[in-house]
Amino acid sequence: MTTTKRKSRILDEMRETARGLHDVGLISKRRMHEFDALCHLGVEEMSPQKIKSLREKAHLSQAVFAAVLNTSLSTVQKWEIGDKKPSGPSLKLLNLIERKGLEAVL
Repeated sequence: MTTTKRKSRILDEMRETARGLHDVGLISKRRMHEFDALCHLGVEEMSPQKIKSLREKAHLSQAVFAAVLNTSLSTVQKWEIGDKKPSGPSLKLLNLIERKGLEAVL
């Protein structure tokens, strides 16, 4: 699987600067964790099988899964057979469901 977020030289430089400020005590451990979390906002692409597996694991029909994701039934069907790929907010929600479970988006 590939990540949709590209590596950024500027972001790497900012992280290095923040790490240095943290090391000398100018940035708290909590703020450093928040900064690190913001640096890792990329999402993974999902295969049709993975999307279907997420839906089945949640024991949802395609129609209900579509409603949860605020998309159409035909879109979910196309994702699951590979005719379309989720992107943008839909892909972000799918990644969230994968990491945290369906309850994270309900």
